[in-house]
Amino acid sequence: MRSTFSVAMQLQRTPLHELCRDSGGRMVPFAGWEMPVQFSGLIQEHKAVREQVGMFDISHMGVLRLEGPNPKDALQQMVPSDLHRIGPGEACYSVLLNERGGIRDDLIVYDCGPLDAERGALVLVINAACADSDTAWIREQMEPTGLTVTDIKQGGVLLALQGPKAIALLEQLSGEDLSGLPRFGHRMLSVSGLQEPVFTARTGYTGEDGAELLLSAEDGQHLWRELLERGVTPCGLGARDTLRLEAAMHLYGQDMDDATNPFEAGLGWLVHLEMPSDFVGRKALEQAVEAGPTKRLIGLKLQGRAIARHDYPVLHNDEPVGVVTSGTWSPTLGEAIALAYVPRALAKIGTELCVEIRGKPQPATVVRRPFYKRS
Repeated sequence: MRSTFSVAMQLQRTPLHELCRDSGGRMVPFAGWEMPVQFSGLIQEHKAVREQVGMFDISHMGVLRLEGPNPKDALQQMVPSDLHRIGPGEACYSVLLNERGGIRDDLIVYDCGPLDAERGALVLVINAACADSDTAWIREQMEPTGLTVTDIKQGGVLLALQGPKAIALLEQLSGEDLSGLPRFGHRMLSVSGLQEPVFTARTGYTGEDGAELLLSAEDGQHLWRELLERGVTPCGLGARDTLRLEAAMHLYGQDMDDATNPFEAGLGWLVHLEMPSDFVGRKALEQAVEAGPTKRLIGLKLQGRAIARHDYPVLHNDEPVGVVTSGTWSPTLGEAIALAYVPRALAKIGTELCVEIRGKPQPATVVRRPFYKRS
């Protein structure tokens, strides 16, 4: 019999692990890592990001660099989004697909521009739970094209600084004007007190403005301490989940998986079938367009305070018709919200449904996504 201790020993730890614990972080297993689920409390952390600024240790995520001849042309074989719509210093959200058009993972692709006359570079940020399988598959597909695939996190830190005051704080720390850095823009940034320039992207998973920073372990620890001294609220996985769910951002493995195609998941805008390039899953997606999706991902608001959780049944006329993928109490809206899959005929805004919670049907209404959007 394996002891709890031996299982715990197998969990990976980020370079910020001890600092998170010192900051009051309650650590839990997540995707093979020991990560903080909360610090001061979920509600306080959530509100800090919506109203001020919060910081997250997201060093469990994977970060790859692709270098070589025509990296966008090579990677285009693996994603349905037209990578030539972005240029150096820009990025896009996309998905990796299997041959059936199912989603293997979602990712962000950053165009780092030309290295010389013949070679260019891309950076990919991938999910922690899929990092090993994604990396192996990307290497298998990309290395024969002449690209090198490198893990550039290399035991370093990925830190998310999120909230309406995040960019102003980053400007203070760097002495740089970041007003010209657009959403999904990225650049190298020199930050006071750090040894190396920081890969800085105006991206996030909260529905707020902010940045995600890639740092060495030592620089990441230094910056975490500096941000704490400046009063930035450390935030855990709990607040990250409520924030992303209010913004109706997908969580891989819950709201989509390898049996779900982008059209069903409400991610059809990522699929650019008008481009001539072939990519893994293209034929299946072309067929899916012709047939139309049989199910759709919808937003639900529930009456009362009961919370819909992953895998709870969705009912119509007392019959099971779908399933909840994510649900929570929204601290910003003061309502119970959820994402769920239902048949296309029941996905219309305003449709009245129920969610079965502890054996009782709780009324719910189909609403527009996202539930929250910064005005």
